[in-house]
Amino acid sequence: MKIISILLLSILLAACNGNKQPAANHNVPSMEKMPGMNSDSAAATVKALNSKEKESDAATGEIKLSDQQVQLGNIHTDTINNGMLGDKLILTATLNIDQMKSSSISARVMGRIEKLYFKNTGEYVKKGDHIFDLYSEELNNAKQELIAALEQKNSFDNAVINFNQLIQSAKYKLLLWGMSETQINELAGTRKTTPTTAFYSNANGYITALDMNEGDYTMEGSTIMRLADLSTVWAEAQVYASQLSQIDRSGIAEVQLPDMPGKPITGKIEFVNPEINPDTRINLIRVSIPNTGYQLRPGMPAYVLLKSRQHQMLSLPIDAVIRDGKSATVWIQTGINTYQSRMVETGMETGERIEIKSGLKAGDIVVVTGAYLLNSEYIFKNGANPMEGMKM
Repeated sequence: MKIISILLLSILLAACNGNKQPAANHNVPSMEKMPGMNSDSAAATVKALNSKEKESDAATGEIKLSDQQVQLGNIHTDTINNGMLGDKLILTATLNIDQMKSSSISARVMGRIEKLYFKNTGEYVKKGDHIFDLYSEELNNAKQELIAALEQKNSFDNAVINFNQLIQSAKYKLLLWGMSETQINELAGTRKTTPTTAFYSNANGYITALDMNEGDYTMEGSTIMRLADLSTVWAEAQVYASQLSQIDRSGIAEVQLPDMPGKPITGKIEFVNPEINPDTRINLIRVSIPNTGYQLRPGMPAYVLLKSRQHQMLSLPIDAVIRDGKSATVWIQTGINTYQSRMVETGMETGERIEIKSGLKAGDIVVVTGAYLLNSEYIFKNGANPMEGMKM
């Protein structure tokens, strides 16, 4: 009986071992049947094939996603077609001083500033205001020359010497050194001098810079202060070189201020810089606008809206284009859930759309939302940026 039990247990164990199969490998068994192929060499071959497939995807710039990835990534496409783009170009700008209406008050003779009557930037100076008092030995000597010529004329009126010419020469020197005709006539009438000479403003404006303080010595031609007439200001905007051809330089510009919403100001393009920055490819446009009520201040941020003609062209939403400062790419759909990176050349921009000058054609299916997620997923899977190695 014991022997029969042992025989039955042996039969059961053999049956269980016979039913056990190795874990299925869908690729390796089919390769193991090939002549000279074992399980290790088959696994290595599968790994190599997968690596080549990955390299192939990197070379073509393609990526394939699952239905779930497309849904979670909110990836949507649109067929690109010719359309109208233009009518308005929005540029970022900053308000600056109108340099055509700025002036400087300078010393015309060497001396020391004894008294300065305006000591703060931002103060408003009117034409004729007393600005500073200057002590100058040269100027005092010139005053004495005028007084001496006047006195000698009275004493020796019939002399051979032409005292009128000496008097005019002395007056002319004082005028060149900054004294007014009123001051000179007063000096000629009183024939009394003071150690210091008063100087007055010859322009209206706000003080934008104070280059001298009380007690400072000034040389001939040194700037005491700078004034700016803010009745008009410049809105200086940056524009890409590719957008210059779309701008109507004789057109009207509208300036909007974030700090003063609801108050657009109309101006005119005064200047377009002929030189383009080679590093940024950015140019400068200057719009002159009136400063009614002097509410506008240099340094305020602004937006310049330029009117331009509409053009027939290919365009995309701005978010569909990935830019890194040197190049631009988009993702196009090449199959079901399959996308490929494509380098493009961009042109002018509006608030929401951007022109595609080359790299795409009408009928291409382009990813309009989710492009940046696709780019990140590609880099994660392939370890490289799809833009690398691309050329237009």
